[in-house]
Amino acid sequence: MDERVAAAIATWGPRFTTNGVNHADYESVTSAIAAWHEWCTAWSAAAVPHEELGAEALVEARHRSAGTHYAQAALYYHFAKFLFVQDPDQLRKAHQSAVRCLNIALPYLDPPGRRVTIPFDGAELVGILRVPPGPRPRPAVVVIPGLDSAKEEFRTTEELFLRRGLATFSVDGPGQGEAEYDLPIRPDWEVPGRAILDTLAALPEIDAARIGVWGVSLGGYYAPRMAAGDQRVRACVALAGPYTFGEHWDRLSTLTRDAFRARSRSDGDAAARTAALELNLAGHAEKIGCPLLVVTGKRDRMIPWQDGARLAEEATGPSTLLALDDGNHGCSNVPEKHRHKTADWMAARLRD
Repeated sequence: MDERVAAAIATWGPRFTTNGVNHADYESVTSAIAAWHEWCTAWSAAAVPHEELGAEALVEARHRSAGTHYAQAALYYHFAKFLFVQDPDQLRKAHQSAVRCLNIALPYLDPPGRRVTIPFDGAELVGILRVPPGPRPRPAVVVIPGLDSAKEEFRTTEELFLRRGLATFSVDGPGQGEAEYDLPIRPDWEVPGRAILDTLAALPEIDAARIGVWGVSLGGYYAPRMAAGDQRVRACVALAGPYTFGEHWDRLSTLTRDAFRARSRSDGDAAARTAALELNLAGHAEKIGCPLLVVTGKRDRMIPWQDGARLAEEATGPSTLLALDDGNHGCSNVPEKHRHKTADWMAARLRD
């Protein structure tokens, strides 16, 4: 097993199963990968049986099953491409399959989902809206990916909020998912955040006065920037986000540095490091006046938990720090210690 495969497994292993990958599939796929160039092909191959089961279910009019199978295939195709920036053609093919499978799944999910496009900076951002049954308009949570995640990864996260009566809007921002080909990563997430909130607030299913944001990893930086720059955000969750991303450049894996270089359109490692330093909450954290929940793990090998503590301390609104002694990056190895608590916290603040 080469260094990059080992790093992917060591850093993100629990994330796969927490976000819905079947444990047996995870073990089967990762144990067979010896070199990084095999990664995308292996995960794409693992997606195919789920896609075939979805097609079979559609033919037989078993629509709920079809939605489940196609969403699972989308998740596997997503993990095929998530950090595979060394082969852009192979990455894009896997990503197109992820998008295609999720699009097929959306009307058959419970509750259903639908694509919402947002014109932005000469391109467009794409989000998935899901609204639980019951009286409308509903409070909503904007679900923000990180450097290597995208909206195709968030079905289990969405379920946490949906079961508590909150709508979800999982969205690919600049440098993420469907937008990564046209728009680079940018530090001023209050700008795309404003476009996202404008669109979401105008939807008749959504209560514009009760919108929260949740972000993971680099999304745990984007969400606070969004909350700092737009008072329409009623509550903010930052999970494993950096305070200043570039300060941790040397401790990041080669996979992460390569992905940031590619998605920030940086010409080389030095330029990428400079761009990463621009992702900085200094001068912004103190503008967060809404309730803030910061979740971090003290065993995070990428982003020190002290970054989260600093964010919680500098925010001027009511803030809570949940620093888990045994949590890894994203705390996906201890989901029972934060995921339900986070969803309860968000629901309580958006119900007011």
